Order: sequence, then C-alpha cells, then structure tokens
Amino acid sequence: MDVSLSANDQRTGSTKTLDLPVAGMSCASCVARVEDAIRAVPGVASANVNLATGQARVDLGNAEPAAVVAAIEDAGYEAGSDEITLSVQGMSCASCVGRVEDALQRQPAVLQANVNLASETARVRFLPALADPRELVAAVEAAGYDAQIHEAAVDHGDRERVARESEYRGLKRSVIFAAALTLPIFVLDMGGHFIPPFHAWVHHTIGTQNLYLLFFVLASGVQFGPGLRFYRKGWPALLQGAPDMNSLVMLGTSAAYGYSVVATFAPGLLPEGTVHVYYEAAAVIITLVLFGRLLEARARGATSEAIRKLMGLRPRTARVIRDDEFVEVDVEQVNPGDQVMVRPGERLPVDGKVLEGSSWVDESMITGEPVPVLKEPEAQVVGGTVNGQGSLVFEATRVGRDTVLAQIIRMVEAAQGAKLPIQALVDRVTKYFVPAVIAIAVVTFVVWMVFGPAPALTLALVNAVAVLIIACPCAMGLATPTSIMVGTGKGAEMGVLFRGGDALQALRGVEVVAVDKTGTLTEGRPELTAIVAADGFGDSEVLALAAAVERRSEHPVAQAIVRGAEGRGLSLEPVRDFVATAGQGAQGTVGARQVLIGSRRFLARSGIDADRFTADADRMADEGATPLYVAIDGKLGALLGVADPLKSSAAPTVRWLHDQGLRVVMVSGDNRRTAQAIAHKLGISEVFAEVLPEGKVDAIRGLQKDGRKVAFVGDGINDAPALAQAEIGIAIGSGTDVAMESAEVVLMSDNLSGIRQAIALSRATLRNIKQNLFWAFAYNATLLPVAAGVLYPFFGILLSPMFAALAMAFSSVSVVTNSLRLKRFRAPA
Repeated sequence: MDVSLSANDQRTGSTKTLDLPVAGMSCASCVARVEDAIRAVPGVASANVNLATGQARVDLGNAEPAAVVAAIEDAGYEAGSDEITLSVQGMSCASCVGRVEDALQRQPAVLQANVNLASETARVRFLPALADPRELVAAVEAAGYDAQIHEAAVDHGDRERVARESEYRGLKRSVIFAAALTLPIFVLDMGGHFIPPFHAWVHHTIGTQNLYLLFFVLASGVQFGPGLRFYRKGWPALLQGAPDMNSLVMLGTSAAYGYSVVATFAPGLLPEGTVHVYYEAAAVIITLVLFGRLLEARARGATSEAIRKLMGLRPRTARVIRDDEFVEVDVEQVNPGDQVMVRPGERLPVDGKVLEGSSWVDESMITGEPVPVLKEPEAQVVGGTVNGQGSLVFEATRVGRDTVLAQIIRMVEAAQGAKLPIQALVDRVTKYFVPAVIAIAVVTFVVWMVFGPAPALTLALVNAVAVLIIACPCAMGLATPTSIMVGTGKGAEMGVLFRGGDALQALRGVEVVAVDKTGTLTEGRPELTAIVAADGFGDSEVLALAAAVERRSEHPVAQAIVRGAEGRGLSLEPVRDFVATAGQGAQGTVGARQVLIGSRRFLARSGIDADRFTADADRMADEGATPLYVAIDGKLGALLGVADPLKSSAAPTVRWLHDQGLRVVMVSGDNRRTAQAIAHKLGISEVFAEVLPEGKVDAIRGLQKDGRKVAFVGDGINDAPALAQAEIGIAIGSGTDVAMESAEVVLMSDNLSGIRQAIALSRATLRNIKQNLFWAFAYNATLLPVAAGVLYPFFGILLSPMFAALAMAFSSVSVVTNSLRLKRFRAPA
C-alpha cells in the first residue's frame, strides 16, 4: 500500500499532492463518490481517483490530510495508512505520556498516537506521505525523550501485495461457497427445463412446496452470505443518492429473491398464473458476479506487476560500518554518509559514490541497457542495481525516498494514477450511468406490465432484473486506467518513464521533434582534435593557458580541452577572476596573463578580431568540429577544434522519426557550419544554430506557431526551460535532476532509441484505450436494450438474468485482459 506526497513541478507551483490508497471501490460510480467526498473537504484544490490502481491523488491546497482521510472513510471506503511502533525511553509518569503523544500528534502525518508507559512504546498510525519513521523518531527526541523504531511499518509494496492476495482469497472463498449452494438449485430447477421427466420426478418425489423451501434455504445462504457485500456497499450508496454497481446487483437480486419469497410463503398475494420462483436467478447472478470479480482481481493484479518488480529491486538490509565493523542493518537505518559494503552478486541497497574497489554493475533494471557498467572510485552507483564479481565500498549519498529507484517508483505510480483528458468523457457518462440504468429498469417493468403478454408481472420482473444486472460501469471505469497502468509499467521496464499519464496522450499527438545536439545527438564527451596557433604563440603555451581557465568549467567542451592538455603532459597553473558566460565562453587570469576562450562572438565583445582564422574555422566546421578562439592579453592566440562523436543510435532514430511523418529539428549553440555538417550526417534538414540557452525557448515557440505540437529532447541544465516550454519535454538519462523535473518523459539511458520506444508505446497505449472504451460503451449500448426486451416483438427473444450476469461478469474481465496485451509490446526495430 503506497501513500506518497510530492511537490508538483515548477509549472504547477508548490501545491502538495497526496497519493492515498482507497479500498472498497468496485466500479466507476465508486470513483465518482470518492472524488465528490474528497472535493467537498474545505481547501482541497482537486482530486482524481483511479479505479485500477485503487489510488486517490489529491492536490491538498490548504486542506489537512487527516480531513481527506476522514472524508473517504465517511463515504464508506477505507483510506490507506501505516502503523509503526516506537520504543520510547525516559518516560517516568503520565505527564511524560501526554508530552510524547502531543509531540507525535502535532505532526501533520500522524492520524493517531497511543503511548504506553508500562511497555515504553508508542503505537502510531500515520501517513507515510508526510513523514517517514525517522521523522517521527525525531519528533519524540525533540520532546526530550530517546526513541527508536521498535516495529517498522510494513513496506507499502508488501502491504499492497498482502491486500491484493487477501482480496483474492476472500473472493475465492465466497465464489466456492456461493457455487456450492447455487449448484443444487441450478440442477434441480434448470434441469427440469431441459429434461421434462426429471422435472416431473423431482416435483413428485420432493413436492413443489418442499422444493421451494429447499431453494429458499440455499438461496438465502447465497443472498446473505457471499451476497451480503452488495448490501453493505450498495445500500448506503443508494441512500446517499449515488448508486453504484453494488446497488444494481443488490436491487436485481433482491427483486428476484423477494418475489420468490412471496411466491413461497404468501402466494395468494400474487395474481393468478404468476406464482413462480426465481431463486436460481438470484443465486446464479451473485455467483457469476463474484466469479467475474475474482477473474478481474487476478487480472488487475497482473497490471501492477511492473511496480511490484521495481519494489522487489530494493534490498531489505545493508552492510554498513558501525564501530569500525561492518554490520548488517535494516535498509531504513542507512543514513547519508554511511559507508556501505556490497559483495559480489548482491544488490546495492542505496545510492552512493564508490570509495574502494572495482566491479562491473548491472544497471539494466534501471536504464534498460543490458551492458554492465564499470564502477571504480568516485563513480556514482544506484540502489537496486546488481554488483558483479568485485566487492565495493561506497558512501551513501541518497537513501529512503530520495534514491533514484524510489523516485522511479513514485514517478511510475504517479503516471499510473493520472487521468488522461480522454477520461473526462467517461467520467461524465459514468456519473449518471447507474441512475439511468435504474430508470431504464423501472420503465422496462412498467412497459411490460402495461403492454406485455401474460404473465405480465413475471415477464416485467425478469426483464427489469436483466436490465439491472447486465449494466456494467466497471468496464467503463477500467478501460483507461488499466491501459495506463500496463503501458507505463512496460515503459519503466524499458527505461522510459512517463511523469504523468497524460504524457502518454500528448506524446501521441506530437508533430515536431526538436533535439538538442551536445550530449543528446552526440556522446557528450568531445575531444580536442586540432590546434592552430597564431604567429608569436606556441601550441603548448596556448593550450596550457586555455585549459587552466576551462578547468573551472563543467561544460563538456571545456573538459575536452583540459583532457587534451593533460594528455600532452602540460602543467596547469591556478586561475583567478574566472567568469563563465553561458553559451559563449569563459575568461580568467592565469599568472599575469588575461585569457579569453570561446566563440568568435565572445571575443568580438572584447574588441578582438578573429578574421585571420576564418578559413581554418570553416574547415573545422565542415568536418563537424566546433572552433573555439583563444585570446591572450587582448591578442588572438589560437584556434582550437573540438569534435563530439555522434551516438550510434542517433541516425537510426532520426530515420525512424522521419518514417513516422514527424518533422525533426536540431537545436545547437554551435556555429552554423558545424551544426549544418552534423545535421547533414544525420539527415536533418532543419537546424537552429548559434542558439544561446535562453534562445532555445524562442526556438521552441517558433516551432509551436500555427498550433504545432512540439517535443523537445535535451539533457542539461541549459535545456530545462526548453523542456518546460515544449508540449512534451523528453530528458535523457544522463541529464540533471533539474532537466528531469522539467520533462514529462525521462529516458533512463542515454540511448536515443528511447525516443522511438516512448512514441511507439504512447501510440500503442492510446490505441488500446480506444479499443477498451469502444468495447465498454458498445457492450452497454447494445445489450441494455436487448435486456429490456426490444427484440421480443420481432423475434420472441428475451435475455435471461443469468445470461445477463454472465455477460456482465466477463465484460470487465475482457477490458483488463485486452489491457494486459500491452505487456507484449515490443519497440519497433
């Protein structure tokens, strides 16, 4: 069971979002009830509830989380929370108990706190969305007592798995019990319809009244045993004016059962010729509906398999240094700065930086890339990945909810819990669907009573029950969320993360793909390829001065110059007065010499003429290298050529995008000749060159003219504004956290084939959703009139309530099963 709280990204401000599990929902009408209950809480900005995930996503605004939980529970559903036991030392009297309870209850996350002086424990019910156990410990310690975790809350992944298994086992028991009682009714009653001698033998041997009494006992066991769940949910919903699927089953089976009870014990109250019993219909309907829910629960469990796999990547324990020895502790007790040891074949428990050792680490479960990565001292490692043959000691840098894996899980859960714009129509329909079905059932009963042939009462009852039972808001409620769950989960397996479910729909409609050059189309690790020194300057002299300045910069091109100098064995002096100008260059003082390095435009600002290197710069640019000018003490010193090799995945990806009819544009800060040369190699005809960081946003706005939808692919801090400006920002895995926050889609690997995978998966998911919606609406639109009896005047066909129950049971199962086909999705070659 997952409860998580996150701050929305920069485009939505700082509103807090609460992700809360909700148990007990069975159809789209339940979703509407929960949403209405949450939205009625003062201060709540918005609420979206997802039937498939069983999650409510609430923009809290200035509302209290506890009020949201209370609203959900008041509506008749269960809101998820966790419990934890803390050991508290230092309490000596009842006043101490009160102080500790007050300290805990002042925490926004805490719903209830009970402190026991005798056992020196505090039992806390809380929302892990707002605090992890360590924060609760800190609250107690701030009150002046010593505390530690005595019994941790069950991991939400385990809790969800246990809850699903419990639901499945409960349904299975109910189906077996209901079937055991229903089968004798079905055989004795329906057998007579197919074998007339059997019918005569049964009634002669047992007696008609005795047979009815037997049916009454068996059917009552079904109606108020396994069927009691429909009354518990359906009756309160009906009283509140918001009937749901449970209400329909309750009304339909109660009508059939109640009519049969009257026919059994007070037949004189019924018109002549209408004394029939329908115990078998009531019992079979309940059994089939429960059987459908059993299959649906099993299928829905499969839709969340991706999240369970991600959660399964997290080790439960870690080996850390305590008192100069490595000891095994619970992973929740690992703190930033701890030294962690990982043996060969083990999973890394948290994120960190390698201190000792060397090993190849399998990161495929995070990036989707099958090739292991060598990790040596200073390398970054990610929790959940698998260590190879070597042993590593690393310093923990990110733990708990801050790890990359935890962020991925939250991101996938958020995407799975989101509603697509296409869901708006479904929500409007389902809000009125069940009341409309009840109205149709009433009209059906009246019409058959007035215009139907004899026995009108029984025919009216049978057809009205069929209408109530065959309606299936479940299929409509599951059509979109199940596809999103499977689609986003499949994306996570491939290393493609969707920040929100709506990104799936938006990506499908993209018309233009703008791609940053450096680090996106190229490897992002340029190398120094040429030095042309001016008269009076030597190659080594100029390179040493330029590298001394660029050593202070983190730009890939600057690092290429530093590596070039180090590769030549040059010593680099310290630099003073370093200043970097984004997208243009850098300057500083090395010894007594003033050094400038950057673009021609950058040197021109200082009045330095670079015309003498025009031919050399053009030659470098035509070869795909970036020309950089170096000035020393106000004089032109040299021209450096830096080339960044193209990624092997760049050209195939560009070709595929063109084949899909998409317009591909390259955006680069390089001079035009260099950018054009690289674009020509990739088959890109449209280039924005010499674009400063702030100019990338203007470039995207220009592409968005005439209503075109643009996706921008980038990886650096400078790309964050452009990622935010585009309809869809796609950040590649080597990007920074800022870039990831600005993007709707994150590629965990720097392989550009992820763009192809993301677009293809988006299209496949939307196609799957449309198939589900077509089935859900077509099913109800077609079979509701049939159940009402519109075919009877023409063909003499009526739909039995039992067949109606069978059709309803399998309608939602078919939707979930169709969604599961996305698990077999394969990215186009």
